[in-house]
Amino acid sequence: MHFLILLSGCHTSRFIPEDGYLLTGTSISSEGKQVGTEELQAYMPQRPNSKWFSIFNVPLGIYSLSGRDSTKRFNRFLRHLGEAPVIYDRERTIQACNNMQLAVRNQGYLNAEVLLLEKAKKDKMKIFYRIVPHERYHIRDFSFDVQDDSLHHILDSLNYQPAIGRNAEQRQPYSINELDAERSRLYGLLVENGYYKFNKDYVHFRVDTTLGQHLADVEMIVKPASGNADSADLSHHRYHIGNITYDFLDEKPFLRPKVLRNATAISTGGLYREKDMHETYARMTRLSAVMASNVRIEERKDGSDTLDVSISLSPNKRNSFSAELEGTNSAGDLGAAASLTYQNRNLFKGSELFNIKLRGAFEAIKGLSGYADQNFIEYSVEAGLMFPDFKFPFLRPSFRRNAQATTEINLAFDSQDRPEFHRRVLTGALRYRWNRMNRQYQHRFDLLNLDYVFMPWISDTFREKYLSDPQNRNAILKYNYENLFIMNWSYHFSYTSRPLGASASNYGTNAYTIRLALETAGNLLYGITSAAKSQQNEEGKYTLFNIAYAQYAKFDFAFCKSFLINKNNSLALHAALGIAFPYGNSYILPYEKRYFSGGANSVRGWSVRELGPGSFQGTDGKIDFINQTGDIKLDLNAEYRTHLFWKIDGAAFIDAGNIWTIRDYKDQPGGQFRFDEFWKQIAVSYGLGLRLNFNFFILRFDAGMKAVTPAYTDSRQHFPIAHPKFKRDFTFHFAVGMPF
Repeated sequence: MHFLILLSGCHTSRFIPEDGYLLTGTSISSEGKQVGTEELQAYMPQRPNSKWFSIFNVPLGIYSLSGRDSTKRFNRFLRHLGEAPVIYDRERTIQACNNMQLAVRNQGYLNAEVLLLEKAKKDKMKIFYRIVPHERYHIRDFSFDVQDDSLHHILDSLNYQPAIGRNAEQRQPYSINELDAERSRLYGLLVENGYYKFNKDYVHFRVDTTLGQHLADVEMIVKPASGNADSADLSHHRYHIGNITYDFLDEKPFLRPKVLRNATAISTGGLYREKDMHETYARMTRLSAVMASNVRIEERKDGSDTLDVSISLSPNKRNSFSAELEGTNSAGDLGAAASLTYQNRNLFKGSELFNIKLRGAFEAIKGLSGYADQNFIEYSVEAGLMFPDFKFPFLRPSFRRNAQATTEINLAFDSQDRPEFHRRVLTGALRYRWNRMNRQYQHRFDLLNLDYVFMPWISDTFREKYLSDPQNRNAILKYNYENLFIMNWSYHFSYTSRPLGASASNYGTNAYTIRLALETAGNLLYGITSAAKSQQNEEGKYTLFNIAYAQYAKFDFAFCKSFLINKNNSLALHAALGIAFPYGNSYILPYEKRYFSGGANSVRGWSVRELGPGSFQGTDGKIDFINQTGDIKLDLNAEYRTHLFWKIDGAAFIDAGNIWTIRDYKDQPGGQFRFDEFWKQIAVSYGLGLRLNFNFFILRFDAGMKAVTPAYTDSRQHFPIAHPKFKRDFTFHFAVGMPF
């Protein structure tokens, strides 16, 4: 911290020209609250040098460490890492005042002024913009004139009414921005209803502001078409789609006609619609069998109001193979793994994506006494088939046409042979994904998920020590090493307030994301077996193929909101809640469905599965990873993010949360959720992080320290923030991607 303060104070005077000033502060304020200043920030041509965490002026300090000789490599290196001083430019600032004044006047404050105040101290300058809006103009009368009778008739049939001046009883504020928005609204309506050649230049406004009393009369005029040099026809033409043809660049069709039709959002005889053209291009591009596509529109030479569409497609590489080789180190046990993947991007000439992956792993396990075999062997096979549309009956054609959808079928088999046990896992899924064009709304529906876990062998040593011994018997551990069958369905939904491709500068700074998930299992099986009065096992559970199936419901919610402070600093807030409840045929959740806390994406003062449930304190490190799971999870996170230099970003964070159980399990004392106690059991941590931001992926390093610990024996352990011990309280995390 002292180093950052010292570096921030490095002297920069040798880089400031004579009679020049270092810009150290800018602000915008307005008389009254009627004019917002946030959108005017974009007009400021200069901003002070960036600061780490908005406090430490380190980038400028690094630059200031360099010498004047720019030919020296070390000086160039420091300047590249740092940030050159921002020298105040008065001419650009005066121009910014004029631009701000014009922007405020466009909001209807036609007499607005922007005042500039400069405060210089030695070689430093702060500037203040002061907005004086004066009184706003309002619309007294609004009229609408369409100078093309045929277009006027079409607009009437489309029930178009200008939003301006709609409420005659209350005068609407005059705003050039609103006039331009109405122009865009009319343009959008027409190009989505056949008017291929219509553009915004045909719409203009005649405004009279000489009425006095800050009133204005506005007339919206839609001009006739400009026409051709050899034609007197000045009407706007409405175009329909004619022939639709497909051109394959390798001259051999590689997709079935039905697939092409489903991916084409336009249809012969239909009206020209601009969004359908964009949607057609997007659908063609999403096909895995297509490398590139192009949609061309051609007018017919006979002068008819018909547009022919030509869609050009070039094929992607159909088959591909990839191989991976990795080394593993699990708590000192060395091993290796290898995998081979085959992918076909056009299996049935319908752009189906098929892949199959074979994987094998070996690990030499040391230090296990009482076990005959000391090695871990795993092999698995995964296969998946993805269709580029809905494979589901009874769906409306309009829904199929408007959604970007995929259908996925996945099968996997995994075999694990450990010294303690052998496990076989068979999984299968039928899944649907769909979203809208801007991807703000995304959906995933798993119609069927099957998980079959089979334990063909458990060593006598492991069984006697952990599963059968009355003194050590753990119900959660025992349940995890039994044969298990899970049949569930789930629905996942996510929404982001910022459309795909939109930036903070043109869409807003406070974007947020909402995620919901609902999952339930065993209800259909329970209904069938209970109605049929099937035989129950010795624990009172219904079985399928002599295996007790799981029954539970699970709900997850997450909310994340970001606040962009400036181009180099932002604040991200995150909250997540999960609840899972076993019932009917289950008393305990399957281990794979239980929640855990700690780790790189949770409360970062703890490692994965080291926190909770509640105030539970583990006593056996070999099985605590089973006990430190729960049915309820709460995560609360705040992270301040800042750009440091080059591709390195920094973060400071505070995390809070824990997990709890719904029932009072004897193997997890203190873990049950209680309304009068849970808030005392919320763990808190804090820390710093570094991110290597390569745009397409992010490598993340986080160092967390415990602040409040729910599992403790004395007050010093309860509040490690007041009594820190580095070895006890520090946790380091490495991860790929952001935590939320």
